[in-house]
Amino acid sequence: MPLAERMRPKRLEDFVGQEEIIGQGKLLRQLIDNDQLSSIILWGPPGVGKTTLAHIIAEQTAAHFSELSAVMSGKDALRDIVAEAESRLQNSERTVLFIDEIHRWNKAQQDALLPYVERGTVILVGATTENPSFEIIGALLSRSRVFVLKYLTAENIKQLIGRALDDKIVGLGNNNITIADDTLALLAELAGGDARAALNALELAVKAKIRTLPLLKKEGQGEVSGAPTGETPPNLPFKRGGNILISNEDIKEALNRSTLVFDKKGEEFYNIISALHKSMRGSDANAALYWLARMLEGGVDPLYVARRVLRFASEDIGMANSEALIQANAAYEACHKIGMPECTVHLAQAVVYCAKATKSNLLYRAYNAAAKDAHETSHIGVPLHLRNATTQLMKDLDYGKNYLYNPSFEEPVAQDYLPPELKGKNYLAK
Repeated sequence: MPLAERMRPKRLEDFVGQEEIIGQGKLLRQLIDNDQLSSIILWGPPGVGKTTLAHIIAEQTAAHFSELSAVMSGKDALRDIVAEAESRLQNSERTVLFIDEIHRWNKAQQDALLPYVERGTVILVGATTENPSFEIIGALLSRSRVFVLKYLTAENIKQLIGRALDDKIVGLGNNNITIADDTLALLAELAGGDARAALNALELAVKAKIRTLPLLKKEGQGEVSGAPTGETPPNLPFKRGGNILISNEDIKEALNRSTLVFDKKGEEFYNIISALHKSMRGSDANAALYWLARMLEGGVDPLYVARRVLRFASEDIGMANSEALIQANAAYEACHKIGMPECTVHLAQAVVYCAKATKSNLLYRAYNAAAKDAHETSHIGVPLHLRNATTQLMKDLDYGKNYLYNPSFEEPVAQDYLPPELKGKNYLAK
C-alpha cells in the first residue's frame, strides 16, 4: 500500500488536525466516543482526513461498517447493503454506511438512498470534496449533519511527515533517511494542506533515491545519496541522519513543482496574492497576469484564486461594472468543472477583465457601514408595518398594519423601511 494509506491513523488520539470538529468536547468527537453516531456528511478538500475519520468510526463503533465508493458503485450495491442492514436490525445491530465521494452519485441514486437513511436502516457517513448544498439532494442533506474539514496547517503536515520518518513498522523508519528541517518545511508548504500529497511525495522521493543510492566503498564509509563524493551535504544539521539525502529539488520534483514561490512560513504566498489583488485594483492587466501565473505555476489551488477574484469583483468593482461578478463566477465554475491546467485561461480572462474594469469600492464601504449599525442597533425591532401577520394574534398586535403594497401604486410610495432610529441613513452615499 502507499505510504499515506499505511500511515492512516486508527484512533482519534492519533488523528492530526480538525480540532474544530473532533477536539475534546466537540460534537463529532462525542458522537464517535459514545458510539451514538447519526447520519453525517464530511465536507472538505482532498487529503484532510475525511476517509480516515470514516475508518476510525469503523474501528470504534459497535455497529456493522459497510463501505461504498460512489465512483465504482450504484443502486445495485446499495440494495445489497440495505438488505443486509435490514437483517441486522432484527438483531438490534446497526449499520454504518460510508459512501466516499458521495457527490458523484446522481439525483436518482441519492433518492434511492434517502428512505433508508430516513428510517434509520443505515447511518450514513458521506464524504465529499464538493459543496453539499449543490451536490447532495436537499432531502438527504436535511437528514444529515454536515461537518466541514479544513486544509491541514503546515505544522499538521510536518507532524505527519515526522511520524512517517520515525515509524519502523509501516513508515520509512528503516530507510536511513537524511532530510533537513527546511526541506521538511518546504514539503509541508508545497503539499497545500493535503496530507496524502505530502506523504506520497515523500515516499516517491525516497524510492527514487534508493534506486540511485551509491554502493558503500568499504565498511563504515558510506556516501550520501545525492551529494557529490567527498562533499558535505548542505543545510546541516539535519532533522534525521542517514545515507538517503532528500533535498529541496527532490521534493519539488516529486510534487511536480518546477518552481517554488512560497517560503516555509507562507509569507510569500500572501505577498503574491496581495500583488495580484493590487495589480487588478491598479488596472495593470499585465502585472495581474504575471502574478496569476506565479500562483498557478507554483501549485496554488485554482479554486482558491478564483474565490479571491470573485471577492474582488464585488469589493473593488461592484456596481461600477456588474458584469465583473458574472465573469468571475463563470471562471470559478470553469475551474470547478475542468481543473488545472485547462482552467488557467478562464482565470486569465477573469483577471484581465477585472483589471480593465472601472473600479468602485462603494458596495464594500456601504456594507461595512451597515454592518457597524447592525451590531450597534441589534436591539431594535422590525417596524410593525414591515412584519408579516401570519396569525390572528399577530394581526391583533398590529403586525403589517398600514403597510403600503408598492405594486398597487403607480406613483412612488412614501414609506419608511429602516427603523426610526436610522431614518434617512444613506449607506450608498459616495
